[in-house]
Amino acid sequence: MTSSEIDGDGRDPLFRYDQPIFANEDILKISHLPGPDKIVGRDDHMAKVAQALNPAIFGREPTHLFIFGKTGSGKTLTARLVSERLQNEARNEEVEVQIAVIDCGEQNTEASVIKTLASQVNNPHKSGMTIPERGLSTGDYYNRLWQVLDTCSDVAIVILDEIDMLRDDEVLRKLSRAGENQKIVDSRLGIIGISNKIDYPEELTERVKSSFSHDELVFPSYDANQLREILENRRDAFKPGVLTDDVIPLASALAAQEHGDARKAIDILRNAGRIARKENAEKVTDDHVRAAKEKSEADRFSELLEGTATQSKAILYSLVLQTGGRKTAEITTNKIYRQYLQVADDLDMDQLSERRVQELLQELDFLNVIQSEVRGRGRGQGVHGTHRLLEDPDIVKRVLLRDSRISTLESDE
Repeated sequence: MTSSEIDGDGRDPLFRYDQPIFANEDILKISHLPGPDKIVGRDDHMAKVAQALNPAIFGREPTHLFIFGKTGSGKTLTARLVSERLQNEARNEEVEVQIAVIDCGEQNTEASVIKTLASQVNNPHKSGMTIPERGLSTGDYYNRLWQVLDTCSDVAIVILDEIDMLRDDEVLRKLSRAGENQKIVDSRLGIIGISNKIDYPEELTERVKSSFSHDELVFPSYDANQLREILENRRDAFKPGVLTDDVIPLASALAAQEHGDARKAIDILRNAGRIARKENAEKVTDDHVRAAKEKSEADRFSELLEGTATQSKAILYSLVLQTGGRKTAEITTNKIYRQYLQVADDLDMDQLSERRVQELLQELDFLNVIQSEVRGRGRGQGVHGTHRLLEDPDIVKRVLLRDSRISTLESDE
């Protein structure tokens, strides 16, 4: 780096050192735990979680609990906060409570759950052992877990987030019966399973149903006023005076339209701030909020399409073209297929059969990318499929054009 590339105070001008928008952006992370006085609309739910966990304060086994509710309804936040408050109270009784939070969307096998649980609870100085990343059988990981629990905790609270993503629910049976089967002697274990699917318990195997005794708790979605309060509680993420008066009301109202998702509300607010910063704006305005909502929707839709084959994207692009920009437009399989043949030709791709295109449309329906229906044409005239987008066509098109191959279609137009 030459001296001409360094400014007067020795800073590299390539980078930015001021923070005109954010005071503490970490407050807008989903993982951020606000203070107990800033948990909105969940007093009764916190009390019920606390009631289930209460025996742990005195070293006794808590009640196992399933928590249900839509994404962004505060399930995980409440479970974590109550568990941490219990952990602090238990210390007053000289009881060591350990907390493990496992994302079953990432750790979805029996072995990975046990390994992660053991790693989070383990204190090598107490247990005298390590938990290797690989190289042990599932049974060996269980053996190490039992020893870790008995030596490192009086009670362990295990939070299994997105529990419905587990490939095998046998882990629930073994964990819940560890004390009864004398696998652990000096420790107790409590399980909190969190899911968006209220019917998840019905999907459990009969062995688990018969042995896993638990209570259930349902979290409702937030309304617009509650979302507004949640965002107000995170205002400190921004510098004073940066947010215009309509930013938080608009962000909460937009999120309320999407099933009261607090995560989405926070995501919109954070992205609004980032967009304002990128534009070198002095304030975050309602225009930034609307742009942030579009970005949030595009990012979420991009996640849905992650790993999708180019052929499926070409079919989806064909549907977008046929909608004429109308989200509610219902397009027949035949029309999509005719458009797809042109798109495939433009991309110099192999042209799939109409039957195969129909199968890929069904896969997109399964992924909640589109909604498909089969309708009768009338007596003796057979049936036909119709398909419509579940997202704004402009957003779908913008996400599809992130694919370098699909993007050549735009340059050809």
